[in-house]
Amino acid sequence: MMSISQSIRRVDAVSKVMGTAHFPGDLTPDNLLYGKVLFSNQPHARMISLDLSEAEAVPGVVTILTAKDVPVNEYGLILPDQPVLVGLDSAKPYSDISRWEGEQVAVIVAETEEAAALARSLIKIEWEPLPLVTDMEEAMKDKIILHPWHGSNILMHDRIRKGDMDAGWAAADVIIEGEYRLPYQEHVFLQPEAGLGYIDEAGRVTVEIGGQWAHEDREQVAHALGLPDEQVRIIYPAVGGAFGGKEDMSLQIVLGLAAMRLHEMGIDRPVRIIWTREESIIGHHKRHPAIVRAKWGATKEGKITAVAAEGILDSGAYAYTSTKVLGNFHLMVAGPYEIPNAHIDSYAVTTNNPPGGAFRGFGGPQGAFVAELQMNKLAAALEIDPVELRLKNVLREGSLMTVQTPVPPGVSLAEVIEACAAAADQYSVGSNQYSVAEDGLSISTLPPNPASLKKGRGFACAFKNVGFSFGFPERCEATIELRGGREIERVILHHAAAEVGQGSHTALRQMAAEAVGVDVSLVELDMSDTATSGDSGSVSASRMTFMAGNAIRGAAEKALAAWKDEDRP
Repeated sequence: MMSISQSIRRVDAVSKVMGTAHFPGDLTPDNLLYGKVLFSNQPHARMISLDLSEAEAVPGVVTILTAKDVPVNEYGLILPDQPVLVGLDSAKPYSDISRWEGEQVAVIVAETEEAAALARSLIKIEWEPLPLVTDMEEAMKDKIILHPWHGSNILMHDRIRKGDMDAGWAAADVIIEGEYRLPYQEHVFLQPEAGLGYIDEAGRVTVEIGGQWAHEDREQVAHALGLPDEQVRIIYPAVGGAFGGKEDMSLQIVLGLAAMRLHEMGIDRPVRIIWTREESIIGHHKRHPAIVRAKWGATKEGKITAVAAEGILDSGAYAYTSTKVLGNFHLMVAGPYEIPNAHIDSYAVTTNNPPGGAFRGFGGPQGAFVAELQMNKLAAALEIDPVELRLKNVLREGSLMTVQTPVPPGVSLAEVIEACAAAADQYSVGSNQYSVAEDGLSISTLPPNPASLKKGRGFACAFKNVGFSFGFPERCEATIELRGGREIERVILHHAAAEVGQGSHTALRQMAAEAVGVDVSLVELDMSDTATSGDSGSVSASRMTFMAGNAIRGAAEKALAAWKDEDRP
């Protein structure tokens, strides 16, 4: 019974088309309280005083939480370098310093959204401005160190040293140098951050929110609240896009904090926070800006002889996932090519800018952008077709990468390049083959100005890891229940994978049906809830379908063996 080969209706299609799917901002339980977050709006300053008196006097204000209310005032995916709330009287050293404008300072909980917003506007803070460090290259000089405990603004320095660079340059008939400055990029997912915090029926601090790794969120919340993991529950409702922008913390910890402190006050009411688009842009990380200097050499026949590169990524105020993003960039900046001689230095640098973090491709796009422009410049200088030049140098089965390890088996880069080049030759640049007729658009557009339209065709190639890399341990858990009488009548899949729009829940349902050997209609999903599922790992790095498939297959084998032995629920 083939399920995985069929194109079926997505499990969330009807609810999303009909508008009945519940996103975090839609959750409106009875007796709801409303929260607002106060940002520091200070790129680098020390808090001197904090006056809540006027804010607390606003009718309807229930509580205002600050740094002193956070049991363990720290968090971070890579290292716990960021305070949950910047402020006074915290046990976390240096947590009175705002290192970027999006630092969270206070959480206001009130009977109405309007009361919470008014109270937020009445909080009075005195700041001592500190010197700004916004230029990456200046930051690397360590004249002002933003995290004294680290001892340097250079968060990470990756190095590649391969072959003999002098020999590589001597063998080159053409040498191309370039400097590239890459900007911030904003995720702009459709649903800004929002969530609900409360104490569930089992007494657990519970946060319903959009994210990409429920168990990692649970670990971060539990650590900051000083609770064991099992006392925290994370649930993902429908998630309105992510693109890496929901890997790090936004409202998870402060919603859990609010629920916990309200419970301690004898108030067991849910609290909801919804960020506006402006707050979302202020409060979460971006794609890393970068400065990259590259030097490539090649023979007149088109064989690359040497690559040198220096890449500097702006980590912003905190680590977030910068060290791992840097690793991807570090590999991709030499492109998917055989490089006999390489000298590459890559840096993640702390500044007072917004933190850099996960964004689709996870450092790969910055590196590939540089590598492919260098290849195009080489092709022009050598008067060699860009596709031909790539085929002369692309990694193949058994090739050694710049890190001097072989490419995993199954390399198909050359075949992909050839297929894409052949397909590209089948249409004309000047044609309207892929244009849409005006009457086919649901929204009218401005008439095009022919003088402003430019059409061109380019070619680029790249590669990227599937799954976690650089030694990070992989894991993905699945649980399958089989229920019925003589025959299997229900298959229940418990899995924590997030559904961020990529169709993962539909694919997992199909794989569960295939693994058990039943029609897909018999498979029920219990998804994205740490109380009912094991750790699935992150929905990122293009990993979830592959990793979940193996976990589901293993769970199905065990469930079927138990069923055969009549060990049934």
